[in-house]
Amino acid sequence: MCREYEATPSLMEALVGLARETKNKDWWYSFKDVIPDGFDLYIGLEQAASEIKTFETSLVPGLLQTDDYARTVFRAGQPDAEPREIERRVRLRTARKAILDRGIGAPKLQVAIGEAVLRRQIGSSEVMVGQLKHLSDLIDRVDLRIVPFAAGLHLGVLSGSFTLLHFPLTPDGEDTEPPTVYSDGYAGDLYLDSFREVDLYEKTFKSIWAAAHTPEESRKMISEAARSYENG
Repeated sequence: MCREYEATPSLMEALVGLARETKNKDWWYSFKDVIPDGFDLYIGLEQAASEIKTFETSLVPGLLQTDDYARTVFRAGQPDAEPREIERRVRLRTARKAILDRGIGAPKLQVAIGEAVLRRQIGSSEVMVGQLKHLSDLIDRVDLRIVPFAAGLHLGVLSGSFTLLHFPLTPDGEDTEPPTVYSDGYAGDLYLDSFREVDLYEKTFKSIWAAAHTPEESRKMISEAARSYENG
């Protein structure tokens, strides 16, 4: 059908990838008992996205977290949760990462992480070393960059953490879904999709990206942070 309707190569890849996913359509609903209210919407958008831009100031982004790091975060957020619930949350996060390994339709991922994320100890030193080494390895697969303290004031300092999602285009060059900005707030999630809002966050991410280290400089900073925990 894609060939018959002369779909663009990028749209064809995305649609074929989504078609293959239909066997596991809405797979995340099997985790509905541990998905926070409203977050299932974000998972659906994440699965359909062709491009994801993320800026994080406090924690390693979910798609890049190791299991031990994620487990520590979940335990801190829900200290009264049963171990089984924590493990199901970890499994859900692991399942989300599968989009990065899709042979067809994997989203283009750009991740900017503030230096504070490297310096903030989450869990034991061993957890941090494992997480930081994982980030270092990911630089070969993901467009990942660190925004150092020395960058000073950029728009990300004012915006805080956010994710910007774009979706495949139609043959006419129109968005199959409107670009969406997502922000994970402590008291609730925020979704923005008006042209003005999306444009504002596009400009913000551009400012953040310009302030970030190169991939090699980022890898060096991550490795130095890992060594500080090893020697700590």
